[in-house]
Amino acid sequence: MVGAEMPMASDRVVWSEQGRLHIAFDNVRVATTADVEITMSADADAALLAVGNTIAISTQTGNRVVKARVASVSNSIVTVTPYGAGTLAGLQADPNTAETNVDVSVFVYGSEYAKGSSNIGVSKEASFTTFSNKPIILRDKYSVTGSDVAQIGWIEVTSEAGTSGYLWYLKSEHESRLRFEDYLEMAMVESELDEGNTVGSAGAAGFSGTQGLFSAINDRGLVWAGTSFDGTNANEGLDAFDAILAELDKQGAIEENMMFLNRATSLEIDNMLAAQNSYGAGGTSYGVFDNSEDMAINLGFSGFRRGSYDFYKTDWKYLNDSATRGLFGDIEGVMVPAGTSTVYDETMGKNISRPFLHVRYRANEADDRRMKSWTTGSVGGNYTSDADEMNVHFLSERALCVQAANNFVLLKA
Repeated sequence: MVGAEMPMASDRVVWSEQGRLHIAFDNVRVATTADVEITMSADADAALLAVGNTIAISTQTGNRVVKARVASVSNSIVTVTPYGAGTLAGLQADPNTAETNVDVSVFVYGSEYAKGSSNIGVSKEASFTTFSNKPIILRDKYSVTGSDVAQIGWIEVTSEAGTSGYLWYLKSEHESRLRFEDYLEMAMVESELDEGNTVGSAGAAGFSGTQGLFSAINDRGLVWAGTSFDGTNANEGLDAFDAILAELDKQGAIEENMMFLNRATSLEIDNMLAAQNSYGAGGTSYGVFDNSEDMAINLGFSGFRRGSYDFYKTDWKYLNDSATRGLFGDIEGVMVPAGTSTVYDETMGKNISRPFLHVRYRANEADDRRMKSWTTGSVGGNYTSDADEMNVHFLSERALCVQAANNFVLLKA
């Protein structure tokens, strides 16, 4: 299940996602590599480290690593005693040349204490991050005069709803409804949240928007803007895809993922898979053959497994249509984890299981605003005003929840 809709009865949906189990920092600096002190930046909580913790310290390229024991923690200054060395000079590119302000990464891998030790360790509370989104109100309408309703159009119409005849306005009304239903989905994909007060902005004018799918992944997820997946040789495309897998390994490593792709990227992945599955000079080893005159080769793939991950891919019309994102061509696809995640719903006050990607709409016993439609005017059997017209109104109030966005991948051109 990659999507769902469910009601809410407030102006904002708020949920909490648990932080990582292990302690790691990528915003640490060694003032001088000849010293044994590392300085934590303002957003790195040095209080999570305890005297006795054993830590691995590495340059951010990962090519030099020093293991050490934490000797003391004083505010943002952590003093360590390296194993096998008296200083952290091993982090230098050239140990004989003093370097300052070397940026390093740190993670805790254990601890070591003396016999009979007491009063050790640091109590650590479970960490979590709170996210929220607010719904927006979407509205539209279709209007037709009484004269046009009573007029026979000389074009026979058959709408998608099964309505047929020479009443042209029925076709227009139904297309208005279909267009609005598309907007309900497009708004959840494209919307931006603007809760600032920048002069002249939509937020300053009272229209704060909502955070859509693309915005949420840009803000909290993974963004791929690398090479294409069908390189000049058989392994180049696969190497590019493996770079994405390496990032997924650092996150939740969710086994099943859906890929919603534009046409070009879908074909690139087909070519990438075909290159791995072919034999001989230009030969193929995949297809559908029934030993008849109607033999055909299936040159497309609907899914594949790589490493410990399963990927199921499909073309996303929204990215191909020249009247939507196909007009820009800047987004090539989205990878969405399949299944559900457990989060703490701060409105309900309990842990709940929700699809990674789902829509929340406003509703309670008095009013359901998932998709409302009503008619006003004096035409078509409704007599709500003296206007000689029929107005069909559409309204919805909804927001998108992107849970565990760090497991989503946005593929950019």
